[in-house]
Amino acid sequence: HLSVHEAGKSDCGVKSNIKSIPGVMTIRGCAYAGSKGVVWGPIKDMIHISHGPVGCGQYSWGSRRNYYVGTTGIDTFVTLQFTSDFQEKDIVFGGDKKLTKLIDELQELFPLSRGITIQSECPIGLIGDDIEAVSREKSKEYGGKTIVPVRCEGFRGVSQSLGHHIANDAVRDWIFDKSAPEASSKFEPTPNDVAIIGDYNIGGDAWSSRILLEEMGLRVIAQWSGDGSLAELEATPKAKLNILHCYRSMN
Repeated sequence: HLSVHEAGKSDCGVKSNIKSIPGVMTIRGCAYAGSKGVVWGPIKDMIHISHGPVGCGQYSWGSRRNYYVGTTGIDTFVTLQFTSDFQEKDIVFGGDKKLTKLIDELQELFPLSRGITIQSECPIGLIGDDIEAVSREKSKEYGGKTIVPVRCEGFRGVSQSLGHHIANDAVRDWIFDKSAPEASSKFEPTPNDVAIIGDYNIGGDAWSSRILLEEMGLRVIAQWSGDGSLAELEATPKAKLNILHCYRSMN
């Protein structure tokens, strides 16, 4: 904020550390921003749907320097924005059918994506879209493909932090508890397996941490979630040690 200080007044009217109002555009994040923009967004080989009006998806897209390695549209999707683009009729009649159609289109356009998340915006919780049912139905239809519903509607929290925790709960419930046995059988553990938790590779910092740890003789089996992948999420419970960088963003 910029404001002119008037003589005789105790301050110039600039306020900080005030809760944002759900539905009002603000530079401050919400629960949706914490989930989509921080925890899930950097998972590079999954498609993350912003389910709701286009504005929230646009607001959370491309604003963070989550560096990653890969080919866009093939094995990485970080810089692409996917939205169900809610209109008034979707608010009135519900968005389940639109979400189902969107997932079908994504499967046709990007069959190499490892999974999909559904990041719910404010209207989804208000109108009661059953994103869990859609996730289960579509996962079964596409051979057990990982599809994760995330109840991160912005009104659930007026800062990003709650969104971080909601996102982590979704990992626990829809990744850890549903991992296929064959995925576990492909993983060969070592005594020195570690996971870097709560580092989003902003500008490549997680890469630097990884190099140092590996030079110490450790094997980094997962980064959460900068330059991260679905396979790394699934492997994380097998780590001998979790190295926690940002507690505020990871449970």
